[in-house]
Amino acid sequence: MMTFSNFNFANEQKVAVMYDERFLLHNTGPSHPENPERLISVISDLKANQKISSKIIWPNFKVATFDELNLVHTNEYIELVDHQVSQLKNNRAYLSTGDTPISKHSNDVAKLAVGAGLEAVDLIMAGEISSAFALVRPPGHHATASRGMGFCIYNNIAIVARYLQKKYDLKRILIVDFDVHHGNGTQDIFYEDDSVFYFSIHQHPFYPGTGRPDETGTGKGKGYTLNIDLPAGSGDDDLIKGLRDQLKPAMDQFKPDFVIVSAGFDAYEGDILGELSYTSNGYKKAAMILNDITKQYSNGRIIYMLEGGYTPENIKNATTSILDVLITN
Repeated sequence: MMTFSNFNFANEQKVAVMYDERFLLHNTGPSHPENPERLISVISDLKANQKISSKIIWPNFKVATFDELNLVHTNEYIELVDHQVSQLKNNRAYLSTGDTPISKHSNDVAKLAVGAGLEAVDLIMAGEISSAFALVRPPGHHATASRGMGFCIYNNIAIVARYLQKKYDLKRILIVDFDVHHGNGTQDIFYEDDSVFYFSIHQHPFYPGTGRPDETGTGKGKGYTLNIDLPAGSGDDDLIKGLRDQLKPAMDQFKPDFVIVSAGFDAYEGDILGELSYTSNGYKKAAMILNDITKQYSNGRIIYMLEGGYTPENIKNATTSILDVLITN
């Protein structure tokens, strides 16, 4: 774990940005929307932004272990990824489980993305940072326990949630997903679970076709999944209304111990894949609502982890808007 001898936390806590240049090694091909350019511009901008750079730190972290991946994913699936990636050498291919490109570095990079979230958890729980934004790739919210799909290899958010429960014995975790696509993998993993509340607001009809309002969980998880689907063209007002009128009342009942956000920015207006029309102001207002929830119930503990978003300028603008909220609250 990174030491913080160079940072003074006596007066204020820092916000961590979890990033590693190795994320750029996941090679999806020159025309694929989930490419390294998604991260390059936002990282460059953050380092040049004096207002933000003075309030953030850049911790080191390591790849997730087999046992950490196994908190969510099956032995068979982890071994499948290991085997299929190890056979590639200098080639690219797709995972046999779905529409997820892989190259020779993809397995290590995907494990590193998980590791970013786990280190952020440790730093927050130790009181060394106030919150974190993990700028990682590949994304994760479409990956189920036994299947990679939708550009996702491991479900970063889901593993972080289980890690919080196992290592820190937290009882109630909130996952908020505002990617333009429904996080079917995350929903599937926690669908029968009353200890993790999954909230998703997303475009419909759209890939992967799940996430209708009548999908609310099953068994003891009934009522712990909340989906809001929006038609193409929906904008900031719809996002804020969903958070304010549906998520906030639900959290007054659930009272989460920790909040994790699947921060997909493909709902930003002009994204090359999405058809919603959120703006930087909408993401800022959303972050303020989530901060209010964390202050009330979670001691301010929140992690954002990048999911989708395929127009680099949009990722940069939205990330900056959210970090503006995190560093001033």
